Parts: sequence; structure tokens; C-alpha cells
Amino acid sequence: MTTEHAPDEPIGKAPRTERGRRTLRKLLDAAAFEFGEHGFHEASITGITRRAGTALGSFYTYFNSKDEIFRALVDDLSGKVREAARNARQQDLPALETERASLIGFLRFAAEHKEIYRIIDECEFVDPASFRQHYQSTATRIHERLSEGIRKGELRADLGEAHAWAIMGMNVFLGLRYSVWDDAAPEDIAELANSILREGIAKRES
Repeated sequence: MTTEHAPDEPIGKAPRTERGRRTLRKLLDAAAFEFGEHGFHEASITGITRRAGTALGSFYTYFNSKDEIFRALVDDLSGKVREAARNARQQDLPALETERASLIGFLRFAAEHKEIYRIIDECEFVDPASFRQHYQSTATRIHERLSEGIRKGELRADLGEAHAWAIMGMNVFLGLRYSVWDDAAPEDIAELANSILREGIAKRES
């Protein structure tokens, strides 16, 4: 089963109290473990509420279905990825250092939340609109950073959207290989990726 929705369509029901926000947070965190461990089709609402330590009725206070909390979870994870990358870098870094720091933040996040890869991969089939929005918004942020680097005179003037998608693709698969499948030092992997951005891969004439 797949769901379709507008990218800016509200997901779930917003809590009105601090207690409600804590309950919603518990449900989303539990859903990440449930979907990450069992996959969308084998996961269950009762499994989510059991992990969250909440009553079944609490689930339906915020979500109408398993599809809806899955969609909310993808949106939540996208926000956490954005926050992890932002928190890993300081203000006013040079453009290439900004990319290196952002990747370190993502690699650390992926190492702590390995379930994100399974959840996002399944999202392509469960909710294609959320899947596309996740990657589109990530590429847009990278593109904006590249544009700022161009504006400051630190990057080539011909960098565009496709370059942002290429960088994102590199980052995603480095995360899979070195944060999910293995545990490599994020700083080392980010420096390797940054060297590709700095120098390219073509052999230079001596």
C-alpha cells in the first residue's frame, strides 16, 4: 500500500500540551525502532505503543494509521538529519569546511540511528512523496550552501543543482558503508570526501 500527499500537508495531530509533546516524541522514537527492526509491513501499532510505553488510545490521539505515523517518522528523521548537520558546523566556515563539518554531523547521526537507512529505503514504496521530499530537501540545502560558497568567491561559478545531488549521493553511501555497515571515524571519512571536492580525481600533470 502506498500513500500520496502534498509535501506541505500536515502529518498527524499536533499536541497542545508539554505532556502531549512528550508522548508524541515517545511514539516517534518507538516507531523508529519498530519500523527499523521489522520493516513497514511487519511492524504494528501495538508494537509501537508497547515500545513507547503508552496506551493504544494515545496512538490514535495523534495518528489515524500506521501509514500516517510512518510518514511522520520520515519527516521527523529528515529534520534530525538537518539538525545534526547544522549543529556539527560553526558559523562562517569556509565553503569546503562547511561541507566537511556537515558530513561529519551526518555520519555521526547515521552511526547512532542505523535504522534510518531501512526506513528511508522503504519509504520509496510506502510513501513515494515523502521519499522524494526527503532527498529533494537535502539536495536543496546543499545547493544553497554551494551557492553561498560561489557568492563568497570560494567555489567554482558553474556549480549547480546536479553538483548538489552528486555530493548528497556520495554522502549517503559513505554513511551506509562506514556508519551503518562498519564503524569508521567520521572525521577520516569526511576528510576523504572533502579531498574529492578539493582536488577531484583526475591525475594532474607534474
